[in-house]
Amino acid sequence: MLKLGIRACLLVLLFAATAAANPYLPKPGEPPVNLRVGTSAVTGGFVHLYTGFDNGIFEKYGLRIEHIYIRGQSPALAALANDQLQFNYGAADGSLPGLAAGVDAKLIASPLVKLPYVLVARREIRRPEDLKGKSIGVTRPGDLSARLSRQVIRKFGLTADDVTLHPIGGSQSERYQAMVANVIQAILVTPPLDVRAKNDGFNIIYRLIDLEIPFIYSSLITNYKMLRDRTETVQRMVAALAETVYFVEKNPDKAKAAIAKAMRVKDEEALQSSYNVYAKEIVDRTMVVPGKSVAEAVEIARETGTLVRRKPEELYDNSFVNNLEKSGFLKELWGNENYRR
Repeated sequence: MLKLGIRACLLVLLFAATAAANPYLPKPGEPPVNLRVGTSAVTGGFVHLYTGFDNGIFEKYGLRIEHIYIRGQSPALAALANDQLQFNYGAADGSLPGLAAGVDAKLIASPLVKLPYVLVARREIRRPEDLKGKSIGVTRPGDLSARLSRQVIRKFGLTADDVTLHPIGGSQSERYQAMVANVIQAILVTPPLDVRAKNDGFNIIYRLIDLEIPFIYSSLITNYKMLRDRTETVQRMVAALAETVYFVEKNPDKAKAAIAKAMRVKDEEALQSSYNVYAKEIVDRTMVVPGKSVAEAVEIARETGTLVRRKPEELYDNSFVNNLEKSGFLKELWGNENYRR
């Protein structure tokens, strides 16, 4: 009886310590919460979401996730605002114009906050200065690919008269094929398409992370209804995402397997390239939404014709990621490592 009593006391103490270290886990016997999470692209930039799905991290937090793919960020935001989705995970650049225009949703966590893009070019172009007299393929005038291409051109002393921005539309892969056919001579791509370009004999002539401009790549977004009525669920979702950031960094093979499954990619070099960029180079372990980047994105949206109805500070809510630090969750998760980087 004494041994049983001691064991019971130890179990109580162990549970209390675990709960104190991670206050966002469900209580024993608590039923899971059903949620629908939407994405509007298939990209290595969603490695944390994919890895969390495949390795039971969201279930650990009492969240039963149904992953919904919706083509296009605007329809995804509409579904989110109508609570057909409870969360959306996507590129902030594609979301902020809609939020600024009045969609009832906010960014609540941003794991990836730098530019993953690289500029690849045909064989005869070995450096950015060689682009003079050539064309860079973009999706459409004024979109992200066009704005970033223009910044690269300016960085190397070139002008719009020197380099043509050629609207191609379609996906990165479709624009890549236009480069193969010499319709255009360069494009911006994200991993793992950079590895394909290198293997095809094309040149990587610039990595846009070196521009060091404020940028938000992947973000978690939720709607006003969730923020108003289900704050505990939102907090758990943010905590689960934070744990996937840790899990991905510590388990590269499982992360690469999740990318391979989602993107149907088997090439090890391509998977490693995606992992290096999205799990290491552009990740922010704190997931804080950078307000300066939001403000700049809103101003760009205004300049390109968006009717802006909301202030930048109304488009994001950092209270949930801030709670992770205040509660000691991040410190417990990362141990002696510096999670602020």
